[in-house]
Amino acid sequence: MIEKIDHIGIAVRSIEERLPLYRDVLGLEYLGEEIVAEQGVRVAFLKIGEAMIELLEPLDETGPIARFLAKNGEGIHHLAARCTEIGAGRNAIEAAGLRLLSDRPLDGAHGKLISFVHPKDTGGVLLELTQRRAKETDQDE
Repeated sequence: MIEKIDHIGIAVRSIEERLPLYRDVLGLEYLGEEIVAEQGVRVAFLKIGEAMIELLEPLDETGPIARFLAKNGEGIHHLAARCTEIGAGRNAIEAAGLRLLSDRPLDGAHGKLISFVHPKDTGGVLLELTQRRAKETDQDE
């Protein structure tokens, strides 16, 4: 079901402020930015080995990343695991008695399907299941 770690999501107040650390100081390959309206965020991706760092900046003060920043400040927000089939992943999570944060897969960055597992069921880790769509390019491999 799980293929690999897809990315680590880091909540930031400003991508412009944080990007130089990862790109210029640490030398990670910058893959670009996009807006994910359904999640209320602007994201920037940087390649690190076979995985990515995802910087998440809120578009306004009402979305989940804005709420996370208000409560916790900047920092690691989630760990994303790539699934071969997100429906099977969701079924396995629910069969184990764990809670998902949405009743269906959501649209994520790069056109991926995503679902989050409640952090109270995973030892405090917000776990994201992600599935690439067939037409998605392999920018991270």
